[in-house]
Amino acid sequence: MRTKNAIDIAKILQNLPERSNKPRTNGLTMVIDKGLGLHSAEDLMTTAAEIIDFVKIGFGTSIVTGNLKEKIKLYQKAGVEVYLGGTLLEAFLIRNQFEDYLRLIDDLNLNCVEVSDGSIVIPHEEKCELIHYLSKNFKVLSEVGSKEEGIIIHPNRWIKMMKAELQAGSFKVIAEARESGTVGIFHKNGSAHVLLIDKIKANVDINNIIWETPQKSQQVYFIKHFGSNVNLGNIPTSDIVALECLRLGLRGDTFFTFLQDKKKEVNFKIPK
Repeated sequence: MRTKNAIDIAKILQNLPERSNKPRTNGLTMVIDKGLGLHSAEDLMTTAAEIIDFVKIGFGTSIVTGNLKEKIKLYQKAGVEVYLGGTLLEAFLIRNQFEDYLRLIDDLNLNCVEVSDGSIVIPHEEKCELIHYLSKNFKVLSEVGSKEEGIIIHPNRWIKMMKAELQAGSFKVIAEARESGTVGIFHKNGSAHVLLIDKIKANVDINNIIWETPQKSQQVYFIKHFGSNVNLGNIPTSDIVALECLRLGLRGDTFFTFLQDKKKEVNFKIPK
């Protein structure tokens, strides 16, 4: 897949990593919309719809965003799937308003939902039952991990929960990091929790995981370790094009990652 633009980079640059095609099941990019206006959303789709798979209307912003229906239609018309942040579902659940949530997503004409328990406590068996129920009518993305700093979940527990949620009907499981990138799969300073990530990788198919990576250094880490078609999420809207450059080795951080010859010294001839 290459973006629809005036330049066919595949004909200009050789030996670029091959990106999967939309609609795709790996190499996914999920963008977090924290309150874009219609014009900004339109600009985003004009520039980058071909390299965005999901737009998450972050946390509870859908409740206070003007022209929400129009914005959702704009995203969907551009071929991008839209869902509401899992925190909003949690807000409905803790108020015992699940049926009201179902009416809301029906009214917004959404076919994708996120199930999370990062702020509230849901017994995992019940969470899996909720995933199974919703998966009958929606594409479900479920999130594993706490949003609170200092909450440590043993790697074996991460693995068990991810496997159970996929078995229950999740299309993908999301590895929690928040929009800050300082919890869950990352340490407080934003560095990768390498032991946790490696244990998850060894036990869960990484094509079934979307790793939340809001910071550039985190995106670089996963691209270098898992390749250009790793699933990444919580990408700021301002960073989406820059991320695709990282995936293709067209930015300094991953410039040599996909080149067979790692030598920095260049031999070339100037045309006469």
